[in-house]
Amino acid sequence: MPPPFDPVAARRLREQLGMSHANISHGMWASYGLRIHPATVLAWERGEGAPDERELTALAGALWCAPADLLGRPTTLREWRWARGVTSPDLAHQLGMRRGDYERMEERGRWSGNVRQSALLGQLLDIPLPDLLAVTGRAEKLADHLRSTAKVRWQAYAGPVCAMVPLPRERVEEALRRINEEYHALMASTLSWSASAPAEDKSGPYLDGVLDRFWTLLGLN
Repeated sequence: MPPPFDPVAARRLREQLGMSHANISHGMWASYGLRIHPATVLAWERGEGAPDERELTALAGALWCAPADLLGRPTTLREWRWARGVTSPDLAHQLGMRRGDYERMEERGRWSGNVRQSALLGQLLDIPLPDLLAVTGRAEKLADHLRSTAKVRWQAYAGPVCAMVPLPRERVEEALRRINEEYHALMASTLSWSASAPAEDKSGPYLDGVLDRFWTLLGLN
């Protein structure tokens, strides 16, 4: 799959440098050994195609920018790696993994690294914590814990949540306590009746959005 290329950003950066498509083509050849026709660079800017990983790195070099400046918001592990300009062999080596094992995880979208490797992955690619849990497939498990936190004693889920969220325990526990209090306040308002009709039930939507609320309480959203 090609990266989430931003053609508007590519055109804007080239124009700011006062360079032609031929200049960009030459820069990619001179510095990276890639023969890319000027017409191909133009097509990328028109959204009629997208550079692959090597081409993206070379294009960023020719435009004097970071690969991330040419991409939309990363949503997968592969896209985060592209955005940081890191090759899969280098990343696998730094994580202490075999290259093939790491690349299979990227292709399948299933992260199976251990806790240490997961934390190191976030550091190496500078992935914000909410995105890190999403790309490593742990966000839904965290959301399950948070929904249970809202309904019962939050202290019972402090351990599992803190194990997934490497932040000061007091900070995480305060967010869990707030979630529990907010949910029960919504439940109480739902059960209270006015003179003519019951209050609107907001507990369901609250649980649906509890993960976003958790990140907001932690100041990460």
